[in-house]
Amino acid sequence: MGSIYKEPQNRKQALLFPPSLDEYVDEDNPVRVIDAYVDMLDMVALGFTKANLHVEDGQPAYHPKLLLKIYIYGYLNKIRSSRRLEAEIRRNVEMMWLCAGLHPGYKTIANFRKENSAPLKKVFREFALLIKNLNLITGEVVAVDGAYFRANASKNQLLKKKTIEKDLNALDAKIDAYLAQMQFADADEKQEKSLKPPVTDLATMQTIKKRLDDDLAFLEANHLSQYNRTDPDARLMVKPAHNLMAFNVQITVDSTWKFVVATEVSSQGNDRNKLHTMALQTREIVANDAMVFVGDTGYYNAQEIARCVQDKVNVVVSVPKAKKSQKEKGFYLQSDFTYEAQEDCYLCPHQQKLTRSPSVVTRGNGTRYFAYRASSAVCKACPIRDNCIPKKTAYKSIMRSEYADTITRHKEKMQTPVAKRLIRQRGAIAEHPFGTTKQHLGWSHFLVRGLEKVGGENALIMFAYNFRRLLNLIGTRLFHKLVQAIPTGDIEAIRQEIAEYLADLADFMLYFAIIWLLGGERAILRRENVA
Repeated sequence: MGSIYKEPQNRKQALLFPPSLDEYVDEDNPVRVIDAYVDMLDMVALGFTKANLHVEDGQPAYHPKLLLKIYIYGYLNKIRSSRRLEAEIRRNVEMMWLCAGLHPGYKTIANFRKENSAPLKKVFREFALLIKNLNLITGEVVAVDGAYFRANASKNQLLKKKTIEKDLNALDAKIDAYLAQMQFADADEKQEKSLKPPVTDLATMQTIKKRLDDDLAFLEANHLSQYNRTDPDARLMVKPAHNLMAFNVQITVDSTWKFVVATEVSSQGNDRNKLHTMALQTREIVANDAMVFVGDTGYYNAQEIARCVQDKVNVVVSVPKAKKSQKEKGFYLQSDFTYEAQEDCYLCPHQQKLTRSPSVVTRGNGTRYFAYRASSAVCKACPIRDNCIPKKTAYKSIMRSEYADTITRHKEKMQTPVAKRLIRQRGAIAEHPFGTTKQHLGWSHFLVRGLEKVGGENALIMFAYNFRRLLNLIGTRLFHKLVQAIPTGDIEAIRQEIAEYLADLADFMLYFAIIWLLGGERAILRRENVA
């Protein structure tokens, strides 16, 4: 009886018409879109290194377009390591097709990413503008968010001023105790040996002390609170569960189709000073003066909100909840004092005035604060004094920020139903890309070091996210037609085709949802009838 299994080809059998490499890559394969998109980019205008070489320049180099294609393919397929990319070029049919027989080494691949941070940022920006021209970014509602991405640095190489000072104090105490033990030890040699640590212990402690002193002097000379020897730009950032060496990645996301509009990398461990910068970057891309910019409480900063108001950016930022500890203890909060604009004074809960004093205090961020104080005689005789100020305090004083009026109007706006609805939607808008990049694609860390290089890799990550999202949204065929239309500048027809395609898709999804709901209702009715 013959075999019922399919017979494989003989690997050594010569073929009369061997298939070409192009036949192994389908027409709808995304790798063709990557190839076509990068081919139409002007690498010289974007500023890529070695983008304008000539014959007399020596040994032929790999074209930046080839290396950019390799990275885009790698980041779209969860491959970021330069060594793994080199391996894929020799064993992956799609990469073989993309590289057309060329085999750049891992060093060449890695250097391209390190040397082209600024051009990679431009590639991200140009692609965001392309999505905007397709009307897939409207700029009506844009949400901002930040997340920590692990740096390529170890916590073991971290110098932290507070920790060093604590270790020095503990070490000084040990050395003092050792010297005291040496001074008052019994003359008996046997007893002395049992009590006194070896002399080498003192030498070791003194060596450690010198190293700590040198580290502390370095931090103080450079006005630093922390420094990582592996990556000086990385910072120790605090999370509820743990601390990590990281960078703070900022993104703004359009609500229409969840595309990333703008991105930036910071060494700051919080988002307090990023609202205004990210808002202006975003508005430049979306070109929509009516843009509503939404942020969570991490972006609540009076100075930043005032700058946005001055630049006519409509910001919706959550107001942090007031601390209840003092209120629960029966003490009045500053919100219990009413500001009278006409008289420029505050009224306390007992209807006594707190007048403005000449002194002005400037805080670290440059914000000015004006002092308002009550009379000590009035406070002394006040019947509700014990609920207002401590017993040893002579009078009540309040510090009013120069942005207080702006914050008052902002808080009033945040009480409107529209603002509350936008705050509820913010998480679903802005946290979507971070969830995708970290959990699905595994991009929770950077492979390069230094803020500038990290910024380039972050731009590549966010570009890959947008590229994949557009590919999933409109499909390979429409994407390919778009790439072919870009060089001519005539994308109106493809823009209209994409709009019609998305409209049909929306109708289909609505129809599917209705069918699903009806099916669910019928199932419920069937269960009720059976019961």
